[in-house]
Amino acid sequence: MATARQQEDPMADYWFNVVTHQVEEGPQSDWTKLLGPYPTREEAELALQKVQARNKAWDADED
Repeated sequence: MATARQQEDPMADYWFNVVTHQVEEGPQSDWTKLLGPYPTREEAELALQKVQARNKAWDADED
C-alpha cells in the first residue's frame, strides 16, 4: 500500500538517519544526519551496513 507521500511523488527517495537509525521517506532531518538518497526503503535500511563494508574495504586497500 502506497503512503500519501508516494501517491504524491511515486519517485520519493528514502534516507537513513544515522542518529535515530530509522528510514525516512523524503529527507525529514538535517542533512548531516542522513545517508542517501536510496530508491527503496529496503536499500535505505541497509545503508549503515554498506558504509561499514566500504570502510573495511578502504582500510584493507591502505595496507
